Order: sequence, then structure tokens, then C-alpha cells
Amino acid sequence: MRTKICGITSFEDAMAAIDAGADALGFVFYKESPRYISKEDARDIIKDLPPFVEKVALFVNEDADTIDEICRFTGATLAQIHFDADKKLYSSLKTPHLKVIRAQTKDDVAKYKDEYRLVDAYCESYGGAGKRINIEWFDDVDCSKIILAGGLDPQNVADLKKYGFYGVDVSSGVEKSKGKKDYKKVREFIKNAK
Repeated sequence: MRTKICGITSFEDAMAAIDAGADALGFVFYKESPRYISKEDARDIIKDLPPFVEKVALFVNEDADTIDEICRFTGATLAQIHFDADKKLYSSLKTPHLKVIRAQTKDDVAKYKDEYRLVDAYCESYGGAGKRINIEWFDDVDCSKIILAGGLDPQNVADLKKYGFYGVDVSSGVEKSKGKKDYKKVREFIKNAK
């Protein structure tokens, strides 16, 4: 499974994740999040990263122009749309993007089934709550285009291999404090996911 380490707030955390084998890094541009990063700080991290690593910008309740502008400014390569956006927003975006499904029921898992998408456990707040989704919802589902998020950690990620998820996304499960990564947990998470 491909791995994304989300909630990156420092160059040291970014490089530790890349050195451990992360395929993607996530930068949170949602001011209410304890993992929020300014576009200037994100740009300073991204400009010094090695090639072949996806730089994902996470957005909540922003318009297409703002999303495109922040991605251009920072060098982010993918926008993660972590809210219920309308078709107009998606069609207006110039930046490649990933839809997020905040699943409340098993039926939600099938939304956008022909597209690559991220499926997270529903919670009132956005992202990084560490709430685990009901994994039985994925029984008999084609998971090859699903990136799973929510409540993952180095101990439970290996159990997901049998589902054939495209990837996994973790934030709080590999932290020592909000916005600061625990490098041992990052290494274990990526090793167990691969």
C-alpha cells in the first residue's frame, strides 16, 4: 500500500517521513487544525524536498481559486478536498485533486467508486481526530482506488493488506504531539503498510 504522512509542519518531519519510505506528504491549510501550516512555511519545506514525492495540500471550505493559488504558491502537487464540495468547484479546479468521503454508513464507501478517493471516518471536526472507520464496511468492496484514513497506527495498518487498498493516510497515529511526528512510529507505520 502507498503511504501518506499527513500534518507535516517541519522540514525535519518531512524528511524523516521520506527517508522512511513515504510516498506522499500532507500539508493542512485549515486554520482550525492543530496541524495547520501557513502557505509560506509549506513553500519553504516543499522547495527543498527531493523529487518523486507527492505533496498534498488539504483544504476545508475553500473556493477553487484559493485552492489553486495556494497549490501554485507552495508547489503542492495535489489538492485534497476535505469537505462536501459541489461539482462546480471540482470542474473549476486547475490543480489535480482528490475527493474525501467522510463516511457515516457503509453506503458512503461506494461514493465516487470509479475515481481514486480518500475515505475517512466521519466526525464533526475535520481531519486528524484519530477516529477509526468500521473496517467491515470494506468487505467485498473493490478497494483498489481507495486511500483509507482515520484511526490508523503502526499496530493496525498491517491488518488492512487483505483489502487491497490503494493507500493509507495517517496523521495522529504517528505523532508524539499534535503536528510533531514520532520518527519511530513513522518508520513502523510505513514498514507495516508496505
